[in-house]
Amino acid sequence: MKRVLMISFQFPPMAGTSGVQRALRFAQQLPEEGWWPSVLTVHPRAYEHAASDLLEEVPSGMTVRQAFGLDAARHLSLAGRYPGWMARPDRWNSWMLGAVPAGLAMIRQQRPDVLWSTYPIPTAHRIGHALARLTGIPWVADFRDPMAHDGYPADPVLWRSFAAVERQVFSRARRMTFTTPGAARLYAARYPACADRLRVIENGYSEEAFAAAQAPAHPSGQEQPPMRGDFVDARLSTTSAATAGPRVLLHSGVVYPDWRSPAGLFQALARAKAAGRLSAASFQLRLRATAHDDFVRQLAQQHGVADLVQVLPALPYVDALAEMLRADGLLLLQSRDCNDQIPAKAYEYLRARRPILTLADPAGDTAQLMRRAGLPDMAALEDGVAIEAALHRFLDDWAQPHPLLPDESVIRQSSRRARTTELAQVLDEARLGQPIEQPPPHIERARP
Repeated sequence: MKRVLMISFQFPPMAGTSGVQRALRFAQQLPEEGWWPSVLTVHPRAYEHAASDLLEEVPSGMTVRQAFGLDAARHLSLAGRYPGWMARPDRWNSWMLGAVPAGLAMIRQQRPDVLWSTYPIPTAHRIGHALARLTGIPWVADFRDPMAHDGYPADPVLWRSFAAVERQVFSRARRMTFTTPGAARLYAARYPACADRLRVIENGYSEEAFAAAQAPAHPSGQEQPPMRGDFVDARLSTTSAATAGPRVLLHSGVVYPDWRSPAGLFQALARAKAAGRLSAASFQLRLRATAHDDFVRQLAQQHGVADLVQVLPALPYVDALAEMLRADGLLLLQSRDCNDQIPAKAYEYLRARRPILTLADPAGDTAQLMRRAGLPDMAALEDGVAIEAALHRFLDDWAQPHPLLPDESVIRQSSRRARTTELAQVLDEARLGQPIEQPPPHIERARP
């Protein structure tokens, strides 16, 4: 069996991010594609939040090495301050000190055919570059989302640090993968000489995790307020409990003040409430695991909709999926600044087979995914007038016995299992491809 060494900061027992799912599900499913993985990750002390709920899903017999690494903000600060160089390109750059020697030891033991590293922690790509340079093993760099792009990072020094990591990747990696077409287009324009080495492997959902969430014995309902679920559709593998109470529109995950602010939606809710269309007895917007609870609560209070908004803490991953399955509707937020990105939860929303209200730029990749899935209720997050119109269209459809649900063919294409097949093909391409002999020409671009 072919072997791959996977370098991923985000891996169990890390908690509080859907990004863990990408590396974990690839590690679970690659053996079915003829690839046996081993994983190089960081010691759990580096995580702000750790949990054990996903550890049991790591395949038995698979080597997982947790290398030394510290969080500069928590472990290396004095009176809450630390030198900026300790956090470039990220707060965990000390991981490289432990990961490179650990990775070389794993390479001697495992003899991998390919290296694979994954963002969003840039140090993972620095480790991949170092190991590829020292050993000559073919390397695949998984960017997920863009690194250095217009206005991000806002700090010019940090932006240059990100750009330097990008140049390392494009000088040596045999394949670069991205989670959206927009991100791949951005890098094809930035590095045209490397365009033929770019591939798109979107995020997805884990059918196994959803099966666990749907299990009759799953205790998800114990921690969650009831949801009404007035409609039943033959395509639904799990239906909401027919309990009395308001309908629940759920947003599951981080609400970024800059990129996923619900301010425009709160304004629309306030007008619908004033018009008598919505009340706390008939409607609740549930925001689960926002990571910015105070911001959301203050915003709801400011717009006079605090009675319509629930701000609730994070749940274990499978419980969060069970809540999606029970929700009456799901809310997706994405700003115009993130048009080349798709929230990982979007694919889990599709699999949950519930009505979805999308507040994202209609020209962006997130809206295009929802459009392919046959879900037209959308508006740009920055357009208050369009949000109000989309909300009313959504409420009208929501009231029907059979509201619009995601297209089944798009759901099937969005499984993590299908994505793993795509990754195996990319690993084969890298293993069999020609070595990269010279760094590609770099296209300079304006700094932020």
